[in-house]
Amino acid sequence: MGMKSRRKGCRGEREAAAELSRLFHVEARRGQQYCGGSGSPDVRVEIPHVHVEVKRTEALKLYPSMDQAIKDAGDKVPVVLHRMNGRPWLAIARLDDLPRLAVHLYLTLAENQ
Repeated sequence: MGMKSRRKGCRGEREAAAELSRLFHVEARRGQQYCGGSGSPDVRVEIPHVHVEVKRTEALKLYPSMDQAIKDAGDKVPVVLHRMNGRPWLAIARLDDLPRLAVHLYLTLAENQ
């Protein structure tokens, strides 16, 4: 991966962290800069039991991206956040994970409103 792509990825992680902070009123920051491990989330966010993988690319490889999130998530709910240039952020989760994800998001919002 080239330097330009890495910088775009870092910017994307910061953007996604800012959006999660805005929406859920929690602390969120880039994960790799603090943990450095390969299983570290791209964004460390204070939403319990949720693992966030960020993809800031024009051509998302959906299933490989979700596979990576699943592998790194352990027992947490894997979520892929994706944004193309000039487009809004999208959150992608497996359908079977939606009830559990909804509960964690609701509890986080209720606690931080």
